[in-house]
Amino acid sequence: MTFTLPSLPFAPGALAGRGMCQETLELHHGKHHQAYVTALNGLVEKNEALKGKSLEDIIRMSHGREELVPVFNNAGQHWNHSLFWNSLSATGGAIPGNLEKKLVSDFGSVEKFKETFKAAALGQFGSGWAWLVLASDGRLKVTKTGNAGTPLATGDGKALLVVDVWEHAYYVDFRNRRADFVDNFLAKLANFEFAAAQLAAA
Repeated sequence: MTFTLPSLPFAPGALAGRGMCQETLELHHGKHHQAYVTALNGLVEKNEALKGKSLEDIIRMSHGREELVPVFNNAGQHWNHSLFWNSLSATGGAIPGNLEKKLVSDFGSVEKFKETFKAAALGQFGSGWAWLVLASDGRLKVTKTGNAGTPLATGDGKALLVVDVWEHAYYVDFRNRRADFVDNFLAKLANFEFAAAQLAAA
């Protein structure tokens, strides 16, 4: 199986008025994400045990195995970034009623959810991700992972929404101001419609 870079679900300039310029997306999607896909394909080509496997299978197979760290890093980054593009929207920030009800039920309020999500994003030392996931007990929770880590590998639940806190995700637009980037993500970019659809399908 040859992996390919997924198309953005919006035009590269569609988020410019909402805090993510076209240059950011061209670099992040077209350069960084493409590099992970290219590297992953090269690694799979050299490993018979990985050929024909799905991306999810490769992530699970390589997680925690020292000899497969490069495979996990590139597979995880491909999976994480693919979800991140779907977590962005030119009409982001609005929370559908069914998801809002669930957030209030599990976090106490939408504001408490946002505070928890922001704390996870800011508390991730170095590069990584903050996630909204549906846990195995049926409750929503916020978690974070470093580098290429993903809830798919750790078993932390079904990922509904993610924000990338690697600096290349925000440096062009926000320089080193990760907190401002996360605030802007929650207010203007977060595709809560996608998260609600993921929740409904779970």
